[in-house]
Amino acid sequence: MNVSVVLYSSDLRVHDHPPLRAALEATREVVPLFVRDPAVDRTGFAAPNRLAFLADCLTDLDAALRDRGGRLVVRHGDTVAETAALAREVEADEVHMAAGYSAFAQAREERLRRALEADGRRLYVHEGVITAVPAGEVTPQGSDHFAVFTPYHRRWADTPLRSPAGAPRTVRVPAGPRSEPVPSRAEVEGVSEGLAAGGESEARKRLTAWLSRHADSYTEGHDDLGGDVTSRLSPHLHFGSLSANEAVHRARSRGGEGAEGFVRQLCWRDFNHQLLSARPHTSWQDYRPRQDQWRTGKQADADLLAWQEGRTGYPAVDAAMRQLGHEGWMHNRGRLLTASFLTKTLYLDWRIGARHFLDLLVDGDLANNQLNWQWVAGTGTDTRPNRVLNPVLQGKKYDPDGRYVRRWVPELAEVPARAVHEPWKLTGPERAACPYPEPIVSLADGLARFRHARGRD
Repeated sequence: MNVSVVLYSSDLRVHDHPPLRAALEATREVVPLFVRDPAVDRTGFAAPNRLAFLADCLTDLDAALRDRGGRLVVRHGDTVAETAALAREVEADEVHMAAGYSAFAQAREERLRRALEADGRRLYVHEGVITAVPAGEVTPQGSDHFAVFTPYHRRWADTPLRSPAGAPRTVRVPAGPRSEPVPSRAEVEGVSEGLAAGGESEARKRLTAWLSRHADSYTEGHDDLGGDVTSRLSPHLHFGSLSANEAVHRARSRGGEGAEGFVRQLCWRDFNHQLLSARPHTSWQDYRPRQDQWRTGKQADADLLAWQEGRTGYPAVDAAMRQLGHEGWMHNRGRLLTASFLTKTLYLDWRIGARHFLDLLVDGDLANNQLNWQWVAGTGTDTRPNRVLNPVLQGKKYDPDGRYVRRWVPELAEVPARAVHEPWKLTGPERAACPYPEPIVSLADGLARFRHARGRD
């Protein structure tokens, strides 16, 4: 065999890339392929922030391949049809790709396998490319997936990982295959002003810098909204411009409690992927139904809009929502607070919140976005489904000096520290000088409504 095809999707890198490595070992030349598929866009992927980050990743991937003598081939159309056509064009006997775990990815893989087999070609699907541990590798006795994180984490932590593969020195690509231009971020409209740069080069620099500067303080600081010592690597993990497997290896090599806490978060990511792989319907259906009758109507719509725009009257919630709008990213503690406020204090359907997050989050994917929303809403795997996070107490605990709130809610920049999380307690001239809105609902009323809805009163 002289040529094989490597189909890229959510694995946009050259380091630690088993499909690329296997193709290079099997054939003299490879065709690295990425297909812009309208069907993927219709699933909700085509949000401006993700399209811009994708363009960065593809530009960087193309540059990395060219540094090694190759290039990236970009096509537009149905992934299966375009991949099969390219394989015929270059007379490739095999196609290599990473395993995906959504219902869409699994169906696409099966269609591609049938199309290639009809042409006498073979599809090789490589596990452990998108996640550190393959989705179906760690299972409990009598079930196809773990429904509780702690026992999953124990088994996951003891599972041997493959050694990360280095980037190839040379990638030979045949001259013939046509390619559309690699997309550019500049072509995308509606991108969040503070959206971070994408691409493998940026991902590797960010991981190295974070391990050096913040890993040791991660355990005590990862919930600190103002300090923000989180890695911000989630967009790179989502697009695969960073290998989750390599990230685990490098963190463990660094050692220490903070690095291990970071590894635990990577385990959470794998946990959600194994759950989605086993139960694809959980992307939009309750994993554990609670017979919720979510609020609807004009007041519910007004509350939703206030939440989306960051003007609920609760500073920690509003700061997080405004960060989302500006950066296309949100601190993890902010995600918990805002999701709890929408689903439990406002008692609005988690799917509405998940959809809004997918519209803006650069790292938004079905596994982590949807299943984390379900966890907070109490319809997922949380063993305490009726817990409600108090945004005032959470703000005081995780943003005690108000640094995060003041950064994102400038109306509160001059408010005294004693009132930065409860500005409605200001009186007289201080309250008159503060343009921040009153809370759209009292926490006591929201809690009572939620408990009644869940039959807890």
